[in-house]
Amino acid sequence: MIEIKHLRTLQELKNSGSLSAAAIQLHQTQSAISHQCNQLEKKLGFKLFIRKSHPMKFTLQGKILLKLSQEILPKIQKAIKHCTNSHPMMLRVAIECHSCIQWLTPALKIFQKNWPKVKIDFYSDMIFSPQLALQQGNLDLVLTSEVLPRSNLFYAPIFDFEVRLILSPNHPLVKKEDDILPNDLASEILMTYPVQRYRLDIWKYFLQPAGIIPIFKNVNNTLLLIQMVSAQMGITALPHWVVDNFERQGLIVTRKIGNGIWRRLYAAIRNSEKKELVIQNFINYIQLHTYTNLTLVRNVLKPHFLK
Repeated sequence: MIEIKHLRTLQELKNSGSLSAAAIQLHQTQSAISHQCNQLEKKLGFKLFIRKSHPMKFTLQGKILLKLSQEILPKIQKAIKHCTNSHPMMLRVAIECHSCIQWLTPALKIFQKNWPKVKIDFYSDMIFSPQLALQQGNLDLVLTSEVLPRSNLFYAPIFDFEVRLILSPNHPLVKKEDDILPNDLASEILMTYPVQRYRLDIWKYFLQPAGIIPIFKNVNNTLLLIQMVSAQMGITALPHWVVDNFERQGLIVTRKIGNGIWRRLYAAIRNSEKKELVIQNFINYIQLHTYTNLTLVRNVLKPHFLK
């Protein structure tokens, strides 16, 4: 029956001393304030103040409600301020791109230096489905290159990257001058992370459309993958930026896959949290890190920070 606006009106009538002065402070007309008071008195069944008194004189019942407004309004204001200034103290982050950990770790350190009160709980399990966990509220952000349609998720672009074929320097395909074709990999041992095959870019965009099925071998560590490729135990496909340092050392050689496979990495969050300040700045910090430190990627946009 009594609304917050009624309590605010009573408080302003007390502070201003008249209907006309209260109307100015509340950015309403005097008639609107008068009508509001008349309607409230009608609903309550008693008078709140003595008309035409100056300064405004409240009835006994009006004084009771005025005291209520003095108790309630500061609490409401304090709660609103707390909601406005509050940030999640725990940010739960997961990645679907296993090799992302190489650049994400230093980006996390930069973020935590600027947001020391926010703790990050990091998940890198390749078995579970991070985006499903995000939808269910068990995660706050997922780094992924897969966009799920009609998922009620928002995908903030981070950067574009090329998936390259990784070969030993002595592999015969290194000397091939033409584009590498799916059939060139038919008898190869293709070493991949232990994830579902449909999540492998080289399978989804290159081998499967051509009906080529190489020999698959699971390896769950990037460094081990590189070492095994260098030892001519198989081949693999990884983002170009991941293996750049190893290629410059001469341990491996990279080649374009077909006409080239380019993918985009996103930070996926729930639509309802697009304006959450901590999440926005977390995304901006990892964008900034890639923008200034990563080579062999295409920057999608220049980050900006929110105060």
